[in-house]
Amino acid sequence: MHRRRATFHEVFTVREFRPLFGSTLLSTLGDELARVALTVLVYQRTTSPLLSAITFAISYLPWLVGGPLLSTLADRFPRRRVLLTTDALRALVVAVMAVPGTPLPLLLVLLFVLACGAPPFESARSALTADLLDPERYAVANSMTTVGFHLAQGLGFVVGAALAAAANPSVVLLMGAATYAASALWLGTALQRRPAPAAEEGSATSFWEEATGGLRFILRSPRLRAIVAVTWVACLFVQAADGVAAPLAATLQVGSGAVGLLLAASPVGLMIGGLLLARFLPSERQQQSVPGLVLGSLAPVLVAGLVVVHAPPGPATLVAVLVLLFASGLGSAWSIALNVAFVQAVPSAIRGRAFGIAASGLIAVQGLGVLLAGVLAEWLSPGGAVTVIGALGLAAVVLPLLALVRTQAHVAADPATAGSSVP
Repeated sequence: MHRRRATFHEVFTVREFRPLFGSTLLSTLGDELARVALTVLVYQRTTSPLLSAITFAISYLPWLVGGPLLSTLADRFPRRRVLLTTDALRALVVAVMAVPGTPLPLLLVLLFVLACGAPPFESARSALTADLLDPERYAVANSMTTVGFHLAQGLGFVVGAALAAAANPSVVLLMGAATYAASALWLGTALQRRPAPAAEEGSATSFWEEATGGLRFILRSPRLRAIVAVTWVACLFVQAADGVAAPLAATLQVGSGAVGLLLAASPVGLMIGGLLLARFLPSERQQQSVPGLVLGSLAPVLVAGLVVVHAPPGPATLVAVLVLLFASGLGSAWSIALNVAFVQAVPSAIRGRAFGIAASGLIAVQGLGVLLAGVLAEWLSPGGAVTVIGALGLAAVVLPLLALVRTQAHVAADPATAGSSVP
C-alpha cells in the first residue's frame, strides 16, 4: 500500500524534533571545530602525515574501544538526561582545551575524552527521534538530520581550518565549547522528561548484557547484517582521505587554508545528495538506488587520487579534486536510505544499543580508514594513498552489496521487522 511521503514542514511541526535537530547541528559544529584545529596544529608542528592522521583518528577511538557500552546509557537512563549531560561535559572539556599553552599530549588526551561523549549522545538522539516520529516522518527527518549534520560538519571544517591557520587555535576551541553549551541549554528547555526505556520494561540487566543484546539482535537478521556490512565497508574507504587532507593541501601547494575545503567537499556533496534523495525518491526507490550510489561514492575517490598523482600542483588541480570529492559525497547519500531501514527495523527499547553497535563499528572503521591513509601516505604519497584507497574500496564493497541486494526481496519476511513499529 502506497504511503504519502511526509513533508519537511510536517516534520518540523513535531515540537520536540526541533531541539533534537538543532542540537545535532551545534554539537557537530563543536566536534569539527575541535578536530580540525588540532589536526592543523599537529601538522604545523610535526609536518608528519601519519601524526596528522592519528590526531584526526583519535576522535573515532572511543567508538572502537567503548562505543557499545557507552551507547547502552541511551537505553538505561532517560534519554533527555543523557543528551544534556554529554553536551554539558563536552563544553567543559573543550573549554579546558582552549587554555593557552596546553601541551600537545594533554590536548590529544582531552580530544579522546571529548569524543567519549559522542556514542551516548548519538544513540540517545537517534532513538528518541525514532520514538517521536511515525515511519514516514522519520524517513524525512533522517534525511534532514543527515543533511544538517554534514552542513555543520562542512562549516566546522572550513571555519576551523581558516581560523586555525590565521589565528590562535584557542579561539577555535572556545567557539566549539560555546556550541556544546548552547546545545545543552536548548535541549534542557525544550525536551520533555521521560523514563528510561529499560525502566519501562522493568529490566535490570548488566551493562554488558544490554550491549551484547543489541549485537545479538543484529546478528539474527540477514537484512540488518547486510545493511551493517555495506555501511562499514563503504565508509571505511569513502572517508579515509580525510586523514591526509593536510598533506594533500601541501602536495597541491595551495596552503593550509585549503585543508578545510578538502574536508568539506564530501559533506557538502552528501548534504545536497540527501536533499535530492528525500525530495524526489520515495523510500522504496531509495532502497533500490543504494548499490549504484555506493559505487558512485567510491569511484570519484580513486579518480581524485589519480588526479593528485598525475596533474601539476596548483589551484586548478585543487578544484578538480574538490569536484571529485563533492561527487563522492553526492553518492554517499546511500547512507541516509540505509539508516532509515536500520532504525525502523529495531524496537524502541533496544534502539540505543543496536544503534550503538552499528555506529561504533562505523566510526571505528572510519578511524581505521584514516589511519590507513596516513600509513599509505608515508610509504607512497598523499595522492598515491587516495588512489589505493579508492581501488580497494571498489573491490571490497562488491560482496556486501550482493548480500544487500539478496535481502531486499525478503524485507517483509525479515524477523527483525516484527518489532519495527514506531510509537
